[in-house]
Amino acid sequence: MENQCLAKKVPGFCSFRYGLAVVLHFCNIVIMAQRVCLNLTMVAMVNRTEPPHLPNGSAVERLDDGKNPVYSWSLDIQGLILSSVFFGMVVVQIPVGYLSGLYPMKRILGFSMLLSSVLSMLTPPAAQAGAAFVIVCRVLQGVAQGIVSTGQHEIWVKWAPPLERGRLTSMTLSGFVMGPFIVLLVSGFICDLLGWPMVFYIFGIFGCILSLCWFLLFYDDPKDHPYMSSREKAYITSSLPQQVSSRRQSLPIKAMLRSLPLWAIIINTFAFIWSNSLLVTYTPTFINTVLHVNIRENGLLSSLSYLLAYICGIVAGQLADFLLSRKIFSVANVRKLFSTLGILSPVIFIMCLLYLSSSFYSTIIFLTLANSTLSFSFCGQHINALDIAPSYYGFIKAVSALIGMIGGLISSAVAGLILNQDPENAWHKIFFLMSGINVTCLTFYNVFAKGEIQDWAKETKNTRL
Repeated sequence: MENQCLAKKVPGFCSFRYGLAVVLHFCNIVIMAQRVCLNLTMVAMVNRTEPPHLPNGSAVERLDDGKNPVYSWSLDIQGLILSSVFFGMVVVQIPVGYLSGLYPMKRILGFSMLLSSVLSMLTPPAAQAGAAFVIVCRVLQGVAQGIVSTGQHEIWVKWAPPLERGRLTSMTLSGFVMGPFIVLLVSGFICDLLGWPMVFYIFGIFGCILSLCWFLLFYDDPKDHPYMSSREKAYITSSLPQQVSSRRQSLPIKAMLRSLPLWAIIINTFAFIWSNSLLVTYTPTFINTVLHVNIRENGLLSSLSYLLAYICGIVAGQLADFLLSRKIFSVANVRKLFSTLGILSPVIFIMCLLYLSSSFYSTIIFLTLANSTLSFSFCGQHINALDIAPSYYGFIKAVSALIGMIGGLISSAVAGLILNQDPENAWHKIFFLMSGINVTCLTFYNVFAKGEIQDWAKETKNTRL
């Protein structure tokens, strides 16, 4: 009750905790832009992105005009290049997740963003040297981006009051969908006017600038921030008694392995990342092969889903916190509601895309909705670990992301193989596989997900490996 009264006196959006969310929002925009830009520039970098001998295909052999170097990479090599960033991200998940609860993340995240930005600017020279160099560059970039995307979750253990978790995390995570929107909106124009290498240089420079801003503006603990009001500090710290004490505990591995609510989060995250990686990576290719549009139109059409996804993510955060603050639904039911919206809706729209789309516009509408509704999951399983185990939030996010990224890596590679081997029925096979995974994982989540702190996650629990 005292904390609620204090919350009414503390600034809302114009506060340092929301300022941190905005900074992380832009960090995620840049990180995701650097990751996704290759998905679109690949159309301009290679001779063809269409499977050979595709009926009614309209592939045109592209010529190297100086500002747009063209390479003869097969579809298998393209799929490996597009998925290689996940190899780097997979390697660092567990170490970062564990260490994020033990060490300050300010320098680690700042230098990782800087490294990712430098590697972005090195991608065009790497492509000139050969596909193997691009793969190495992308793997290292995946390491840097994995550190940023995983390490940032631990920040909210000390910065996010319980009734603001949905808004703060959705604001932060929405940067991951705004990044692709910006890339797909402007990359086509940049490729046409300046050449595809400039895409990597521009986003790399922005990342370097943002890294400097991060070092200047962020503090690991709100208590250490020199400019935050004592009232806001008191509000944040008083609302998080479980999280701010005794951070150097051993991990209760055995109890975690037996926890069905934890497995529910991990399994549903697998479905999310599988679907998200597939749609993010292959939306430009789908539009190119099915609708046969030029790269500028491809970028504009692909960007629509990310704009709507951004809106869905922000709305989900506001609505989730509203439902919790008014005690309309329990924490568990709110997480299940938004997980269902985020995992099942894309399946519905993908089925509509395959069987109900009969025109250019219906295809774009269903594809856009399938991509965008994934963002409702930001207030579902994505934040659920902070509800059931705040003391181990960073580690759980790392484990769930690791398993999910393995799915993302497989989904991109498998899609490339299917497109190469069975071009006529490829998209049906790819989307049916995605739908089956989503429905299965969501069912498990809705049965076993919880919203309260688990016994093994309470600091008085002595169960240890």
